[in-house]
Amino acid sequence: MKSKTYIEDLRNQSVAQLGESLVTAKKELFNLRFQNATNQLDNTGRIKEVRKNIARIQTIITEKENAEN
Repeated sequence: MKSKTYIEDLRNQSVAQLGESLVTAKKELFNLRFQNATNQLDNTGRIKEVRKNIARIQTIITEKENAEN
């Protein structure tokens, strides 16, 4: 049920804040991929989790932009 609270938190943010969250998540994904390539990553499942979070953020941004129009 962590994802439901995470989604609720995202829905309460503005589009600008969501953009910042998206940039942060993409940086984290890059770092995780880099660690994975150098065999320094212990929890490889985190990559999948971050990818899903990026998709969630992008979906909510799209929903908010469509609601404005």
